[in-house]
Amino acid sequence: QVQLVESGGGLVQAGGSLRLSCAASGSIFSITSMAWYRQAPGKQRELVAIITNIGSTNYADSVKGRFTISRDNANNTVYLQMNSLKPEDTAIYYCRATIRPTGYWGQGTQVTVSS
Repeated sequence: QVQLVESGGGLVQAGGSLRLSCAASGSIFSITSMAWYRQAPGKQRELVAIITNIGSTNYADSVKGRFTISRDNANNTVYLQMNSLKPEDTAIYYCRATIRPTGYWGQGTQVTVSS
């Protein structure tokens, strides 16, 4: 099993930046990929960015060029650097770790972007 703890959310004005962190513990050596998802009120949870255990990344079209996912293997932490934030980025952001075929979720962190 894996335990995930997110941090770094908050309130920011449009155009600003935030960095989210996701600290993993437990069976971390079995993780094949880690990802950030988000869920806005009244909408389905959607994939924002993913990074594999070999460092490959992929992003939702809506965040390409603005968000960057990275990992610090020494500290078992994954980051999501979010720049040029827009009001439509407002959501609860969740970290997810995959140990095939199971996915583990963090508790989520709120990001609110004011216009």
